[in-house]
Amino acid sequence: MGLRLSVITPSFNQGRFIERTIESVLSQDVPDLEYIVCDGGSSDETVGILKRHQGRLAWISERDEGQADAINKGIRATRSDVIGWINSDDIYYPSALRSVLEFFEQHPDRGALYGDANHIDEMDQVLEPYYTEDWDYERLKDVCFLCQPAVFFRRRLVERHGPLDARLRYCMDYDYWLRLGAHAPFARLRRTLAGSRMYRDNKTIRDRVKVHAEINDMLKRRVGKVPRRWLYNYAFAVVDSARLDRSQPGRYVWLLVSSTVWAFLRWRHYVPPYVFGAIAGWLWRAYRRNRPELYVP
Repeated sequence: MGLRLSVITPSFNQGRFIERTIESVLSQDVPDLEYIVCDGGSSDETVGILKRHQGRLAWISERDEGQADAINKGIRATRSDVIGWINSDDIYYPSALRSVLEFFEQHPDRGALYGDANHIDEMDQVLEPYYTEDWDYERLKDVCFLCQPAVFFRRRLVERHGPLDARLRYCMDYDYWLRLGAHAPFARLRRTLAGSRMYRDNKTIRDRVKVHAEINDMLKRRVGKVPRRWLYNYAFAVVDSARLDRSQPGRYVWLLVSSTVWAFLRWRHYVPPYVFGAIAGWLWRAYRRNRPELYVP
């Protein structure tokens, strides 16, 4: 008897996308697929869509404590050997799940894998490839190069290391990869498995400052120190959210400077000397009326 796969979709008011997500899962050519949608009590057309697929998937619709809680609920409700979750606005590409199962069957020692992915728009058109690298745990602390719907793991890892942290609203996946990856390396499957949707109402775009603040808090707890790249990322998110007129680089760069200093003080409690070198570079570029955001320390 071969391995079985469980797929979980956390959902809340994503009626305009969820049917495409569901069809991308149900159209996969894998036997005995276990698929559950954990909806948080949507008030849009989601429940009607789920009812149309009754019998081809399992679903619940009830109030939950957020995305991570919904995923944990789905993990507890399923029994298959391999687990993946896909959000209700993302899609799998054809034969993605078969490739995943074949890999795990051929590599029984591997606990988790990730593939390549694309950023897609509201019409499923590819915007760009998701930035992905070969596995390196120390590098993962600097850059989250794993695209969430393209990651799969064995149930034994959940049993050993616990479920997702339901306190997290934005970076529960990144936190989980860091937690699992600290114990065993992830394998990379060089195949494009999924499309991760990017659009204006996507919470990772809409709430960029909150996203980066939560990531920094999580990294402080998880690895003991927030890497400088994430502190700079937070500062750039603050500046971008202000939507300043970049024809006035002085205002832009001064907000960037103050946000960077504040980020280092908040998460490191001091400002290292190299930050002042970066600031000097930004000020020089502002003086020359260049684009300071192109300078990445």
